[in-house]
Amino acid sequence: MPMSSRRRLHRAWGLGLLLIGGVAAQALSAETTRADCEKSYKPSTGQPGKDVVWVPTNDPLVTRMLEMAKVGKNDLVYDLGAGDGKIAIAAAKQFGARAVGVEYNPDMAQLAQCLVRAEGVADKVKVVQGDIFETDFSAASVVTLYLLPELNLKLRPTLLKMKPGTRVVSHSFLMEDWQPDESSVSSDGAAYLWIVPADVSGKWTFKQQGGKDTFDVKLEQTFQKLSGTAGKGTDEVTNADVRGNQVEMLFSQGDVHTRLKGELKGERIEAQVTRNGATSTFIGTRS
Repeated sequence: MPMSSRRRLHRAWGLGLLLIGGVAAQALSAETTRADCEKSYKPSTGQPGKDVVWVPTNDPLVTRMLEMAKVGKNDLVYDLGAGDGKIAIAAAKQFGARAVGVEYNPDMAQLAQCLVRAEGVADKVKVVQGDIFETDFSAASVVTLYLLPELNLKLRPTLLKMKPGTRVVSHSFLMEDWQPDESSVSSDGAAYLWIVPADVSGKWTFKQQGGKDTFDVKLEQTFQKLSGTAGKGTDEVTNADVRGNQVEMLFSQGDVHTRLKGELKGERIEAQVTRNGATSTFIGTRS
């Protein structure tokens, strides 16, 4: 065969392979729909699960929960009791976050994985079959829940050990005496937000940077709420709380009125302190 004919044949053969490959790729990338996913398993509202019955969270409430947590592209969201993966999928599609759903029911977990692919977020979302009480979700920056109060309470010790500033959002149910930092109730349902607080309990000595002013504060802590005394222990601290690593408090020592707003960094609190109208930087160390 002449060389030019061989080249034409090779080009034709290569073009044919490209066309065949393109058709195959197009077939493989054909959109999977929710209906396709539900052909093998379709859950029904109220069906029993391991510890709860399955009731899907409505779309407006899902969005509100994620907005309350200020979810963004740098977040890793863990949805505990993920069901069909709705919250994890929304975190990726609407807010650009990465998300992991943990679902005990293997059929539901498989459905959720299919829906993740159908929604085109498989690069950001995965749903795993597992027990939420045996799953390590310590890397999460946001945790979402739609469980029962007793399950929230069972999870509470683990949540409180998470990195300060981690946001926890629950649909409908609270956590006993750990009061939420924010509540949102509407016709769509109730959502509650907690921000995991740092431990700032103990005695602190604050010293003015570039100055001679100093004062002591002794703090007691119950979740995010603080109480305690300033100075020699006779001046009560008020309006005091910790939100993640952010600390605020008020107190008065005689005629000196003090407002402190600071951030815990390691074992130091770097604070802006206003005393009788003048603001300066103080560094607090814990003894």
